[in-house]
Amino acid sequence: MTTSDNTIKLDQFLKFVGIAPTGGQAKLMIQEGEVKVNGTIETRRGRKLVSGDKVTVGGQTFEVAFS
Repeated sequence: MTTSDNTIKLDQFLKFVGIAPTGGQAKLMIQEGEVKVNGTIETRRGRKLVSGDKVTVGGQTFEVAFS
Protein backbone atom coordinates (compact mmCIF):
# COMPACT_ATOMS: atom_id res chain seq x y z
CA MET A 1 0.00 0.00 0.00
CA THR A 2 1.12 3.56 -0.56
CA THR A 3 -0.03 6.87 0.85
CA SER A 4 1.33 10.37 0.52
CA ASP A 5 2.73 10.53 4.07
CA ASN A 6 3.30 6.80 4.70
CA THR A 7 0.57 6.58 7.33
CA ILE A 8 -2.88 5.01 7.26
CA LYS A 9 -5.73 5.38 9.72
CA LEU A 10 -6.60 2.31 11.73
CA ASP A 11 -10.14 2.02 10.39
CA GLN A 12 -8.89 2.32 6.80
CA PHE A 13 -6.27 -0.38 7.44
CA LEU A 14 -8.92 -2.79 8.76
CA LYS A 15 -10.88 -2.31 5.54
CA PHE A 16 -7.72 -2.60 3.39
CA VAL A 17 -6.71 -6.00 4.79
CA GLY A 18 -10.30 -7.29 4.67
CA ILE A 19 -10.96 -7.59 8.40
CA ALA A 20 -13.89 -5.17 8.24
CA PRO A 21 -16.13 -5.00 5.16
CA THR A 22 -17.22 -1.41 5.90
CA GLY A 23 -15.98 1.64 7.74
CA GLY A 24 -18.91 1.31 10.13
CA GLN A 25 -17.94 -2.25 11.03
CA ALA A 26 -14.31 -1.16 11.54
CA LYS A 27 -15.49 1.64 13.83
CA LEU A 28 -17.52 -0.77 15.96
CA MET A 29 -14.67 -3.26 16.25
CA ILE A 30 -12.31 -0.50 17.37
CA GLN A 31 -14.76 1.07 19.84
CA GLU A 32 -15.56 -2.32 21.38
CA GLY A 33 -11.87 -2.94 22.15
CA GLU A 34 -11.42 -5.79 19.69
CA VAL A 35 -8.35 -4.25 18.03
CA LYS A 36 -4.80 -4.08 19.36
CA VAL A 37 -1.97 -2.00 17.91
CA ASN A 38 1.50 -3.15 18.93
CA GLY A 39 -0.03 -5.25 21.72
CA THR A 40 -2.17 -2.48 23.26
CA ILE A 41 -5.95 -2.14 22.84
CA GLU A 42 -6.66 0.85 20.61
CA THR A 43 -10.04 2.60 20.68
CA ARG A 44 -9.23 5.54 18.38
CA ARG A 45 -10.28 4.75 14.83
CA GLY A 46 -8.25 7.70 13.54
CA ARG A 47 -5.03 6.35 15.05
CA LYS A 48 -2.36 6.76 12.40
CA LEU A 49 -0.34 3.64 11.67
CA VAL A 50 3.18 3.64 10.29
CA SER A 51 5.35 0.92 8.73
CA GLY A 52 6.20 -1.76 11.25
CA ASP A 53 3.07 -1.31 13.38
CA LYS A 54 1.32 -4.60 14.15
CA VAL A 55 -2.48 -4.76 14.25
CA THR A 56 -4.11 -7.75 15.96
CA VAL A 57 -7.77 -8.69 15.66
CA GLY A 58 -9.28 -12.02 16.66
CA GLY A 59 -5.92 -13.73 17.04
CA GLN A 60 -4.70 -12.60 13.60
CA THR A 61 -1.82 -10.14 13.37
CA PHE A 62 -1.14 -7.94 10.37
CA GLU A 63 1.97 -5.80 9.89
CA VAL A 64 1.72 -2.38 8.29
CA ALA A 65 4.06 -2.03 5.32
CA PHE A 66 4.32 0.62 2.63
CA SER A 67 5.88 0.06 -0.77
